[in-house]
Amino acid sequence: MSRRTIDQLLQDARARLDRLEPLAAHDEAAHGALLVDTRCAEARAMSGVIAGSVHVPLSILFWRLDPTSGFDDRSLSDPARRIILVCADGYSSSLAAATLRDLGFSRATDLVGGFNGWVAAGLPIDSPT
Repeated sequence: MSRRTIDQLLQDARARLDRLEPLAAHDEAAHGALLVDTRCAEARAMSGVIAGSVHVPLSILFWRLDPTSGFDDRSLSDPARRIILVCADGYSSSLAAATLRDLGFSRATDLVGGFNGWVAAGLPIDSPT
């Protein structure tokens, strides 16, 4: 097998997703979609959080969401639910959303521009504590 670059992996992942611009993500969240913030606790403390989002660090995301893992959070592990992943700028969230699709979350996607795109769109955040 030939070596692939991260740009190729990212392009392939994004081709499988119906990525959401910030306003569309805001609207979907208002109608029941789950916003999952995968940024580290330090980034959230420094920059703030999207109101109503759930924090699941990327390092444990798949185990918390996969209902077969033995470590899932039942409030998050419904494969039929619309899941919108949020990272800082919308890169790692694309790769993670594609992996969630592989795990059976057919409605998983991510936020174009990530948290910083949300802020740039003027959407509400909760201040860091």
